[in-house]
Amino acid sequence: MNKSQSVTLIGMPGAGKSTIGVMLAKELAKDFVDTDVLIQVREGQTLQEIMDASDYLNLRRIEEEVILETDLKNHVIATGGSAVYGDAGMQHLKGYGPVVFLSVSLDELQRRIHNYASRGIARRPDQSFNDVFEERNRLYRQYADITVECDGKDQAAILAELARALGF
Repeated sequence: MNKSQSVTLIGMPGAGKSTIGVMLAKELAKDFVDTDVLIQVREGQTLQEIMDASDYLNLRRIEEEVILETDLKNHVIATGGSAVYGDAGMQHLKGYGPVVFLSVSLDELQRRIHNYASRGIARRPDQSFNDVFEERNRLYRQYADITVECDGKDQAAILAELARALGF
């Protein structure tokens, strides 16, 4: 990995993308950005408010627009969990450097997430958390250059595994 490359973190809500992302950015001396925050700043609303005012497809469209219009060289990028639904956005991110899937089991995610209905997760209204997990996991694995299995590991262990995988 060269100095100007970025690292993009993908995974389910609750996987630790933002938390690990900040730590990784410090380790690599890179800027950190959370695309969910970029969406909320641009729209002046929370993710849930965007979905309440329109629907999950609009949130996914906005997410891809935000990703495509942002120059993210030399960053650690924490994406929203639904970024993988937009192929153009994912190809844009892959152009900056490796994409890392922070893989967390369904059981662990269910322990971590208690606000599924109000968290702003871009999903069909009839989709359960299990359904979202199964659907997205295929996409995460499709786009990932590196997969880090996170269950049973603390943040330091995940960061160390990431460092090894990225070659620093």
